[in-house]
Amino acid sequence: MTLALRPVRVVVAWFSRTAFFRRYGPRMMPPLERAAAFVTRGRRGPLSGAVVPSLVLHTIGARSGQPRESALMCCPLADGTILVTGSNFARPEHPAWTANLLAHPDAEIDFRGDRIPVRAELVPDDQREETWRLLEAQWPGYRGYERSSGRVLRIFRLTPR
Repeated sequence: MTLALRPVRVVVAWFSRTAFFRRYGPRMMPPLERAAAFVTRGRRGPLSGAVVPSLVLHTIGARSGQPRESALMCCPLADGTILVTGSNFARPEHPAWTANLLAHPDAEIDFRGDRIPVRAELVPDDQREETWRLLEAQWPGYRGYERSSGRVLRIFRLTPR
């Protein structure tokens, strides 16, 4: 993360943990993301990508078998893998895309202008603490979502295939 973006991310991360954002964010963000994609004709990543790295995840529905897509913030690592976390705005239920990856771990992402086939792997319990350190280096206070949700958030490692 560049030093110039860190203060912005700290403020946005704080706002994203407020009761207001947790209540209205799930309704506001998806339409804003779709509008940004429409206006830019998909050339720019998700709206949140202006502040934090983001991608669009393309999965197969766990129950429906239908194609699904979700705009997610992500944490790209130096080795080419990408971390995504099922925070679901700190709601008590896991987001549907996490069930999709558990059922169908082969997926695709749109990231930095490229469509990349990936394989998803749930981060094992013995690697969670180190993974949280990486995530919070990018998005300060992110683990607060786990505490507020009352559940263990699913964290996936997406590896290009």
